[in-house]
Amino acid sequence: MNGDAIFLNDLGIVCALGEDKPAVREALFRDDAPAGVASDDALIAGHRLALGRVVAPLPSLDDHPIQLRGRNNALLRAAYLQIRDRVQQAIERYGPTRVAVVVGTSTSGIGEAEKAMAHWRAQGEWPGGFHYVQQEIGAPSRFLAAEAGIRGPAWTLSTACSSSAKAMASAARLLRTGVVDAVIAGGADSLCEFTVRGFMALESVSAERCNPFSRHRHGINIGEGAALFLMTREPGPVRLAGWGETSDAHHISAPAPEGHGAIAAIAQALDRAGLDAGQIDYVNLHGTATPQNDAMESRAVAAALGAHVPVSSTKPLTGHTLGAAGAIEAGLCWLAMVDNTGHRLPPHWWDGSADAGLPPLAFVVPGERAAGPLKHVLSQSFAFGGSNAVLVFGGE
Repeated sequence: MNGDAIFLNDLGIVCALGEDKPAVREALFRDDAPAGVASDDALIAGHRLALGRVVAPLPSLDDHPIQLRGRNNALLRAAYLQIRDRVQQAIERYGPTRVAVVVGTSTSGIGEAEKAMAHWRAQGEWPGGFHYVQQEIGAPSRFLAAEAGIRGPAWTLSTACSSSAKAMASAARLLRTGVVDAVIAGGADSLCEFTVRGFMALESVSAERCNPFSRHRHGINIGEGAALFLMTREPGPVRLAGWGETSDAHHISAPAPEGHGAIAAIAQALDRAGLDAGQIDYVNLHGTATPQNDAMESRAVAAALGAHVPVSSTKPLTGHTLGAAGAIEAGLCWLAMVDNTGHRLPPHWWDGSADAGLPPLAFVVPGERAAGPLKHVLSQSFAFGGSNAVLVFGGE
């Protein structure tokens, strides 16, 4: 192990599967029926949709100024409280200026802005509990810096669905420079009409639980949640062994069909990790269940990793959490690698009806187990604009 090794020392997670690590772990590995995503019409009246909603009560933010309040930051606090003790130990050890925050998001406080605009239209004035700063992209990192009491670098990345995966790569680079000794890294996104209606306009939203890689697939489920890691150079249960980042610049919302950018990102991540494709034990797919993304991703995985590595999309469980997806799915990989004595693999829930036009992949059957502890796991995030991010994790 060299001095450049970066470790994921602890995880805080909240999503449609549950409000903390034990709850998410239990729901993730169920083999009787899929959990998480459920249908309702509460978000958009008259439109019953399958959504990955966090149903657990979220912590209050009343002790923070209005500018830092909102559902996105409440999700972050729920995740942060799970790793607070470890973070505070890092602050005591290294000092507040040697700890950083790097997070990804897409929505930030857009949900609060939606409610404020509705109030303005109805009442002709802005509500007292709203401040425009709530919706700024930088709000999540400012909140976490204030919440943890750190004074190191703090920034937010917003590159659509690759945001929080790229935040983790950015955090690793920050640690390798020696500028800081610890980073709170991850992401959060919260449900709001803006994003759901946007995907509805693209005709990409499924009213039922999404069906990734099926020939019957027809769209995504939007979700919400947050995942945060304490990342340091100190040995921990999971290592961020490698990462790859590329940009297709192919189309504003469609991936490059042959997946050349995705393949290049996978190759970069494997090279940085010092691994070959045959050493990967499991792949968490981006797997949105849209026709074009799944077609591109299946070609990329078949070309770069082969058809025999176990793979699954966990979006039928969490929904597509957009800017938080990379971190949440990294969290699911972390749970598969830590204290997983049964060597269970995250299942791929779908109708089993393969698309004959796509390369066949080894989708994980509910209840499937690996032969032993997962040593190397790969997670993929592919975003609008052709922003590709791939992470490789190493076990103990």
